[in-house]
Amino acid sequence: MAEAGEEEMASVEASGFSDMSDSEFLEFLDLKDSKESSASLSNPSPSSEVSEKDDKPISLQNWKRGLDILSPMERFHLKYLYVTDLSTQNWCELQMVYGKELPGFLTPEKADILDTGSSIHLARELEHHDLVTIPITTKEDAWAIKFLNILIMIPTLQSEGCIREFPVFGEVEGVFLVGVIDELHYTAKEELELAELKTRKRPLLPLDAQKKKDCFQVSLYKYIFDAMVQGKVTPASLIRHTKLCPDKPLGPSVLRHAQQRGFSVKSLGDLMELVFLSFTLSDLPVIDILKIEYIHQETATLLGTEIVLFEEKEVKGKVQHYIAYWMGHREPQGVDVEEAWKCRTCDYTDICEWKKGGGVLSSTLKPQAKKAK
Repeated sequence: MAEAGEEEMASVEASGFSDMSDSEFLEFLDLKDSKESSASLSNPSPSSEVSEKDDKPISLQNWKRGLDILSPMERFHLKYLYVTDLSTQNWCELQMVYGKELPGFLTPEKADILDTGSSIHLARELEHHDLVTIPITTKEDAWAIKFLNILIMIPTLQSEGCIREFPVFGEVEGVFLVGVIDELHYTAKEELELAELKTRKRPLLPLDAQKKKDCFQVSLYKYIFDAMVQGKVTPASLIRHTKLCPDKPLGPSVLRHAQQRGFSVKSLGDLMELVFLSFTLSDLPVIDILKIEYIHQETATLLGTEIVLFEEKEVKGKVQHYIAYWMGHREPQGVDVEEAWKCRTCDYTDICEWKKGGGVLSSTLKPQAKKAK
């Protein structure tokens, strides 16, 4: 019997890029092309967000120099995080950090994996609805697309239909999180089930380390979705974190599509009001079941299904730990010694300070206490 690490090291699947959900892939595209100029109705992805980041990546030297004065949220100019930022921390926190530091640093083989996986996701999505591409020019337009999709999908979910690509967002431990749920539908017992699709390059189920990351991701989706339908997410929190301008007029393309859908709105604030009112009046249930489906990329066959037990206390504990890094309260961490096999297929292994330090972060990377202002 092969060692657990040997099986994972034999493939790029150990990198954390192999099991891509719709939202993960689209978030990757956001990093790949931060100047996205269009968005898809009924496909409310984070890629529709217009980035305000500097086009030039922060150098590693400048990164080290700035650790004593800036938190990672400030250093990377982030207003909010994606759910997959935190789930990637669950795989390897330093891999996530280097990914932020060196965007676009991706091998052709892994890019091919992403392309293949996205085709499978798109085919499944088109089974439920058509996609309409809408030109956008502002971040308010981008969020308007998310809100329009929510307004379109809530009635379907109320009538116990199946929906895909449902945007979720909310404040968790002082940080705003954004994500996209792959699929929501009802079971024969009328339980609301979240189904997350993960594609695999090899016809094998992932090992425990990968499943752990995936299970945390879907648990976090439930945590945020439940808060939304329970009225715990507020417009004020959304505006405060995203710096959106609710009174800013929407672009003509967005307005036209909103009117075609039967929504008489002029600004993002109008759409926000409708969305939060819809959540209040819809009486949508919380998610009952979390399911992960692993699909073989080449044959599109189901390799297996994982039912995830939601442990709220455990989820909150992990979130607090990961957010502490983003707030600048602790240094980033690499993998434990027993999971050092992950490094064999990591794109950043040659520059990783954790690996060079034998499992200890270089002192040049350790954040110091923030200077008093």
